[in-house]
Amino acid sequence: MKERKLTKKVGTPPGTLIYTGEKMGTFQINVFNYNADSYTEQKMESVESCFKFKDSPNVSWIDIAGLYNTEAIDEIGKYYNLHPLTLEDILNINQRPKLEYFDDYAFIVLKMLTYNNELREVQSEQVSLILGNNFVLTFQEDIGDVFDPVRDRIRNNRGSIRKNGADYLLYALIDVVVDNYFIILEKLGEEIDELQEMVVVNPSPETIQNIHTLRRNLIELRKSVWPLKDVLSSLYEDEMQLFKRTSVYFRDVHDHTIQIIDMVETLRDITSELLDVYLSSVNNRMNEIMKVLTIIATIFMPLSFIAGVYGMNFKYMPELGWKYGYPTILVVMLSIGIGMVIYFKRRKWM
Repeated sequence: MKERKLTKKVGTPPGTLIYTGEKMGTFQINVFNYNADSYTEQKMESVESCFKFKDSPNVSWIDIAGLYNTEAIDEIGKYYNLHPLTLEDILNINQRPKLEYFDDYAFIVLKMLTYNNELREVQSEQVSLILGNNFVLTFQEDIGDVFDPVRDRIRNNRGSIRKNGADYLLYALIDVVVDNYFIILEKLGEEIDELQEMVVVNPSPETIQNIHTLRRNLIELRKSVWPLKDVLSSLYEDEMQLFKRTSVYFRDVHDHTIQIIDMVETLRDITSELLDVYLSSVNNRMNEIMKVLTIIATIFMPLSFIAGVYGMNFKYMPELGWKYGYPTILVVMLSIGIGMVIYFKRRKWM
């Protein structure tokens, strides 16, 4: 997970437009404009070309990718009458999920999560959504998202998305983000299954590193879902009466977030248990090693004593001049070693 620095914002007045992330990809605006009978999909050549959709009788989804272009974001914000603090929050990608109501629009921030199979980590991207009279603005850090199912439903007129208003489009976008959390949970569940076998059969430094990565991933997921639960709760309670037709749908997504939170907490408990099992496995392996070394040292202790006595080479040691002294000592030492091994086995120490 990439850490975002906040030092860019220190000391600046409220409403200052500073992008706190890293420049990625290219700036791009894509627009879906649709009603129940038809739709158009366009890639805008300029910022001004998307202004005509503000007062369109159809539902418009204006998707802006590339927050590093602060001038373009400022221009869009001025035309769509977005508050300077809203634009500041859009560009400050360290926001927690939240919902704010303004005079003529609602502003929502959430985290879009993806799973990097190569790095085996959850990656987070901030997505900001603006619900206006008949349009939805989405602001993303970079090109590439989880919204393709929504685009496919608009193109192929599947479901009821083209028969409903902009509030239903907002619901569909939030719903697909939350559904993607389930996919990430499945990935993390598969990792846990692998680790459960590894910590018992072959615990290694790589295993403990994987456990810590898994814990970080679960923390990132938890940070994204907990505040989103409160956002969705506000949406379906709908104090501002903006979502009367879709409040039941937002209640359903809220239920999904509760389910995700329960799953995350369960996986966190399992991960903590994995860490305990790993430490126990490592201790058991160390104990087995120490046991073997202790047995070897114990067997050789009397043998070393005998070898030490007859290695002193005093002039008057009668056994040194005895013809059968050497083989006799070897037999005695061998007998002691075998006898101790038999004794350890009977005591079930080996």
